Amino acid sequence: MSFEYADRINRLPPYLFAEIEKIIKEKKSQGVDLISLSIGDPDLPPPSFILETLKREASDPKNHNYSFSQGEPDFREAVVGWYKTRFNVDLQQDQVVALLGSKEGLANIARAFINPSDHVLVPDPAYPVYANGSTILCDGMAVPMPLLEENGFLPNFEAIDARQVKMMFLNYPNNPTAATIDKKHLKQAVDFAKDNRIVLCYDNAYSEITYDGYQAPSILEIDGAMDVAVEFHSLSKTFNMTGDRIGFAVGNKQLVAGLTKIKSQIDSGPPVYTQKVAVKALSNYTGHQPPEFLQRNNQILQERRDLLVNTLCQIGYKCDKPKATFYVWVNCRGDSMKFATRLLDVGVAVTPGVGFGKYGEGYARITFTQPKERIAEACQRIASAF
Repeated sequence: MSFEYADRINRLPPYLFAEIEKIIKEKKSQGVDLISLSIGDPDLPPPSFILETLKREASDPKNHNYSFSQGEPDFREAVVGWYKTRFNVDLQQDQVVALLGSKEGLANIARAFINPSDHVLVPDPAYPVYANGSTILCDGMAVPMPLLEENGFLPNFEAIDARQVKMMFLNYPNNPTAATIDKKHLKQAVDFAKDNRIVLCYDNAYSEITYDGYQAPSILEIDGAMDVAVEFHSLSKTFNMTGDRIGFAVGNKQLVAGLTKIKSQIDSGPPVYTQKVAVKALSNYTGHQPPEFLQRNNQILQERRDLLVNTLCQIGYKCDKPKATFYVWVNCRGDSMKFATRLLDVGVAVTPGVGFGKYGEGYARITFTQPKERIAEACQRIASAF
């Protein structure tokens, strides 16, 4: 017996990353020593205080009951405090909703505000969940917003037709390009959203993974942003907790309330013990500067970044040292899928840029979430392949 998928499922493009994962599994089953520079999953462990707190809170029986749909009060208060400490942004608890990782919130926000055929501006290249998990699965129409190298991978709002647009996604520090944005351009984004009555969804998951003294802003620091914006954050990258699925969305009260209403019909909030771990994690910020453990982690990542970029440039590939994220966006001088496939043949996995959208073609995303000796070996293999 066979069953037909819903039309919205049939509208989804092929998920290139699933195909790459399949190839990676096949290579490993064949005994290939595969160096994976394709997935944005930190290899560094969570700090010890995270693990200790998790053990303690998970051992408390009362922490295994249902949570509130919007999140535990102490968790939301910790988020309020973190925003004040980190960004000097004032929030109230009703402007915070707990998420099962920021990806879940990004996928669900459209359910609250997008009707069939509503237009949604989606960066291109971009994290696929904006177009697929959010827009298409809510029967909206994804409208590509080109991020071009000549514009520093920033959107050109003057070239955008905003008619019928109801929502817009932005993400800086950016995945996959690793581009960053300044407050001047964030102000342009806020003004564009306000002028056209657009919901602005800002994915800020990489704000704490930064180098060379750079500190990423929150869009909520921008005057007028509270009128139109909801910002998504995660503990995944900052605290190396990708598998613990804990994040939050903050900002405009109506936008947060809409997302909360959707979530109340879908899940029962993150586990209470995970939220209590997050409270401990966020409390490690005592000033504007990153806590000591994060400074150490970022220093390790910065050394890996320098090794990867310097070696790729010596080989002959054009790429810049990113100021944030753990990605390098490399001009692969041709078909990105062929580039990635050829590297798989020498035991290196990278992500072809076309998997992030039409304007990602000609590039590849390479992560530096591997020890330096593995990155050096991967670069030797890349050189040998070409």
